[in-house]
Amino acid sequence: MHSSPSGNQLERVADGARRRTSASAVMRTVLEDGPVARSSIARRTGLSPASVTGHCAQLARLGLLREAPEALRTNGVGRPHIPVDLDDSRFLAGGVHVAVPYTTVALLGLRGQVVAQRRLTHRDGATEPGRILARAAEGLGALRAAQDPRATLLGVGLATGGWVDRAQGTVVEHPMLGWRDVAASELLGGLTGLPVHVDAHSRALANGERLFGITRGDRSSLHLFIGNVVDAAFATGDGVHHGPRSQAGAIAHLPVERGTVACPCGRTGCLQAEVSEQTLCRRAYEAGIVPAPSDPLLVLAAAEAGDRRAVRLLLERARLVGRAAALLLDVLNPDTVVITELGVIHRQDCLAALREEVAARTSAVVDVERTVVPTSFPAAEILAVAGGSVVLDVLYRDPLGVLESVTDDSR
Repeated sequence: MHSSPSGNQLERVADGARRRTSASAVMRTVLEDGPVARSSIARRTGLSPASVTGHCAQLARLGLLREAPEALRTNGVGRPHIPVDLDDSRFLAGGVHVAVPYTTVALLGLRGQVVAQRRLTHRDGATEPGRILARAAEGLGALRAAQDPRATLLGVGLATGGWVDRAQGTVVEHPMLGWRDVAASELLGGLTGLPVHVDAHSRALANGERLFGITRGDRSSLHLFIGNVVDAAFATGDGVHHGPRSQAGAIAHLPVERGTVACPCGRTGCLQAEVSEQTLCRRAYEAGIVPAPSDPLLVLAAAEAGDRRAVRLLLERARLVGRAAALLLDVLNPDTVVITELGVIHRQDCLAALREEVAARTSAVVDVERTVVPTSFPAAEILAVAGGSVVLDVLYRDPLGVLESVTDDSR
């Protein structure tokens, strides 16, 4: 028979949970305000000065924090305060993003900055999961070998589209890749020897924006990711909503008014079928704008070169996305709507067209220019940030747990 835990055991468990929560609050405050005095951390978090001092000392021993070289004075009098800041010299986070035509591998610092990245094209269009993840592990290894050998990888975050079960570490279904029930965390973890966390790319970017980007401090936010896969993420407070088995954010089949494109589901006018990069490229090819329906950047380049047909396609796409954004804005009423979409990121006319569509269709009382914004990450780094943000979100939620797992794995 199994004995019930004693009162002392339960208290130890509760104390450990409190310590991890408090350490997380300290790390988040240093991320947002660092270099920052310990007294300021205490005011921001509500922790006692003694508790903050203890957590800072522990996190410094673990290599996550350091004392900043400059001293801070209050009103120019009294003893100077020695602020603490993130120590970004000791650890890196690995990131993997699996798109339909290629995989992005990257290394990120603790502030979400991309240190190195590499794109791995899927050879001959082959997307068998074992092959893709093996190449990703090799790519991460090559990036790691070029860095300071004293830096330690905290773990790997894997982001992709489709239905991703974060808790189980699986890609439940990604029709465009042909993946179903892929134990991605287990597979990639076995190849890298590191803890691996997985999530959908819209949720990953929502967490990235919440930690390092434009929605930091917002009470709620909505993130729309428009690529070959189209999905969304909704964040409230300090977390992104996942729903049962992480199915939240599936908007691929949201109906688009006057849609004309047939969807694999059998209907016409589903959002993903109308605005995906595959559809954009196909329309551009059929219009004679690009030589092959392969790369949305070619459509963007044609528009930048003055091709009015390409501009029209991008504007039409932005307006369709705007219709979806207006509907979701009415339903969820977030503080901020972040758009990750090719035209909106690169062209002011596309952003203006999307905002105009939102303003014309939403019933919410909002300042559209302040509420609806493009992603704050550089276009060339978005997918790298998505992958890395999966593991960095875990770090800032439980820094002590992440460091314990790294220590255990290195034994």
